[in-house]
Amino acid sequence: MSLPDPAVLITAIADELKAHLQAHNIDNPRFVGIHTGGVWVANALLKELKSEEPLGILNVSFYRDDFSRSGLHPQVRPSQLPFDISDQHLVLIDDVLMSGRTIRAALNELFDYGRPASVTLVCLLDLNARELPIRPDIVGATLSLDAMQRVKLVGPEPLAIQLKTLDHL
Repeated sequence: MSLPDPAVLITAIADELKAHLQAHNIDNPRFVGIHTGGVWVANALLKELKSEEPLGILNVSFYRDDFSRSGLHPQVRPSQLPFDISDQHLVLIDDVLMSGRTIRAALNELFDYGRPASVTLVCLLDLNARELPIRPDIVGATLSLDAMQRVKLVGPEPLAIQLKTLDHL
């Protein structure tokens, strides 16, 4: 399987995002990346957009519905939102959309901070393996993987996509 180049995807995402924001009359969106890969993608996207806007960082570990099963990684840091999100148009950015559970957790956390005017979901990769009815507004590439395959974004610079094969499920 040939994996896409994240730099090419970021350029395409930036162009599509500009058009999306213009079509929805959104002038001053606030950008929020989901820790860790979503923050890397968000930083690359902001650079591509030549934006100096501050980046909000969400760490959704406490909001995951599988928290009790997986426990908490000892290096979990709290989220950082350097702006008020109430009545703001947010661009929520993640690296890989698989089940939809990370995005659900991110939305739950965002609404604990306030009520945004809108949320546009941007994902570098969509694996079409949804367990929840969540769909990105803008996606760099959609991949179909075998049941034993996973992708991982490595970075932060340069960004690269790695394909891994699991020993067992």
